[in-house]
Amino acid sequence: MDPIRTMLFSLPLCALALPAAAMPRCGAHDAIVAQLAERYGESRKAIALDGANQVVEVLASDDTGSWTLLVTRADEQSCLLAAGQAYEPLDERLAPTDPNA
Repeated sequence: MDPIRTMLFSLPLCALALPAAAMPRCGAHDAIVAQLAERYGESRKAIALDGANQVVEVLASDDTGSWTLLVTRADEQSCLLAAGQAYEPLDERLAPTDPNA
């Protein structure tokens, strides 16, 4: 079996071995956003839709550098996907393209 197939086959097995603390924590969107603001000073920095039309948000604190990745379904249930430190906003622009090149 090639390495890619081995990895894809083993991914679901790895998920079963994750500790409960690593599993997404879910709840009402408004309550989670309020807690992130109160506890960590985080506010929404970016928002997008994923392929399943779920809202994906990046919340972060400019003061502390903490950040949280949150996904919200249409029923307003939100789940924390990841969190960490050292958030740094970027304002990268694409290089202009020459249509004649």
